[in-house]
Amino acid sequence: MKRREFIKNTAASGIAVTAAPTILTSSRWKGANDRVNVAQIGIRGMGQNHIQEYLKLNNVEVIALCDVDGNLFAERIKNHFTDKGFKEPKTYTDMREMFENKDIDAVSITTPNHWHTLAAIWAIQAGKHVSVEKPCCHTFHEGQKLVEAAKKYDVIVQDGAEQRSNPCSISMADYLHTGKLGEVYLGKGICYKWRDSIGRYPDGPMTENEKFAFTVGSNNYVQPYTKQYLSKVDYNLWLGPAPLLPFNRNRFHYNWHWNWNYGNGDMGNQGVHEMDIARWGLGVKHPTVISSLGGHFMFQDDQETPNTQICVLEYPVNEGGGDKKKILQFEVRHWISNHEGGIGSGASNNIGNLFYGSKGYMVIDLGGNWKTFMGKGREPGPSGGGRGNMFQNFVDSIRANDKSKLEGSIEEGHYSCSLMHLSNISYRLGERLHFDPEKEIFPNNEKANALLTREYRHPYVVPKIV
Repeated sequence: MKRREFIKNTAASGIAVTAAPTILTSSRWKGANDRVNVAQIGIRGMGQNHIQEYLKLNNVEVIALCDVDGNLFAERIKNHFTDKGFKEPKTYTDMREMFENKDIDAVSITTPNHWHTLAAIWAIQAGKHVSVEKPCCHTFHEGQKLVEAAKKYDVIVQDGAEQRSNPCSISMADYLHTGKLGEVYLGKGICYKWRDSIGRYPDGPMTENEKFAFTVGSNNYVQPYTKQYLSKVDYNLWLGPAPLLPFNRNRFHYNWHWNWNYGNGDMGNQGVHEMDIARWGLGVKHPTVISSLGGHFMFQDDQETPNTQICVLEYPVNEGGGDKKKILQFEVRHWISNHEGGIGSGASNNIGNLFYGSKGYMVIDLGGNWKTFMGKGREPGPSGGGRGNMFQNFVDSIRANDKSKLEGSIEEGHYSCSLMHLSNISYRLGERLHFDPEKEIFPNNEKANALLTREYRHPYVVPKIV
């Protein structure tokens, strides 16, 4: 990006720009002995996982942390750096200031969804390689802009679909695409994840004697969002592109997932991984027909997104003549459920994929294994498995300066995230929708087309890529 453009984008925030961004080239790595310096944006839940994974890699340093919540820095630095003998990283509140650090080669983004695309494009324009957590975009339009930015700028851009790096998924796709399951006509993703009510809370900070508890994965958090705590939070930056609303604990850490302004529901949280696998296994891109139904059942609380949702997407694949369309089905459930296909047996969460073909069916679990059941007798057939490392793949692609080495390209990320966005549009409108995969619009449906993007709060606007 030209220096004057970067200055224009950052001036509104009062961030001083002292030098033009540096575009990286492959020759740089030879002089630096292949060391890759990473900056982590977002250091709470998944951000901590990213820090740990990068620090495990050979000749990779995490040299900068960025988060709008200043309460987090001291504990994160102690636990992940100084206590383990790693050099203390620099800290930033505003990512735009951090992007001016020429020592940073790559940026890892684990912000809330509504920040993913803007953070990624700013980093790309500043000459940084980027890995952006799933979903890579908060809207369909943002996925388009990310693909355009990745094509224009000479940097590596990875979509955080971690299963793309797993030998399990790679061998799964090969098995299906080579016809070993016969004609694969249905791919299904499931996300049956036990989710309790998030309750209702008033706007504003908490009182000194209040405690706010929530769970992320296996981690339990008890957080006092008092005036003292919030004094170290740049809430305006946290909102970024989203509408200006007062602080509410149920729209902040983690529970933002269940609000349309910041998240995409559980389909955009865990489910986007399984939608990606379903699409990959079927060998398809954009659907032509989308239908999604669901609702928010059982609870009376602040959640806006559905906690139970069923999506059906149709792909016309007419090779070989006749009706050869494919169906992709996805389902979210939030409470007591069965172990479909044996996925998640013995656990409360059942997450994975199933494929149905003319010769049998395949089951894939989140543990990184697939197995088949063949013929009318459903006899056990071939199987596969194995986990990979998307962090190593990202770094290897940077060192090779080769976008083709990415196992989770941003183009594939856009196609998979589009399933989530199109399904949520169908759900929100209560309509069965027709989509034009070439033009990437809903023909003659302005209400649906309007939901392909969103209103942005100045100056946090996803830019045109020209």
